[in-house]
Amino acid sequence: MQIQVTDNAKAYLAKAGKPNVSLNVKGGGCSGFQYEWGTTEKEPHVANLWLDPMAEMFIFGCTIDYVEELGGSYLKVVNPNATASCGCGESFAV
Repeated sequence: MQIQVTDNAKAYLAKAGKPNVSLNVKGGGCSGFQYEWGTTEKEPHVANLWLDPMAEMFIFGCTIDYVEELGGSYLKVVNPNATASCGCGESFAV
């Protein structure tokens, strides 16, 4: 599986996951597909992150980062496969 997790994201995932964080992709959102975060007991694929097998084709080559800004903090998916995304970054098109 080709996915990168930054050091900031690894540190956050270790604190947030009970025991692990899950990432799914589902249809919907402004641009067609939407990232869906949660927690899971399933075995992680990288760091403390479990990826839904159906989501792998959408996030192949992505980088997961943890961003802290004045307005808040969040996990960010940098997706080189996305052809479009919405302003909030939570939905994308391929």
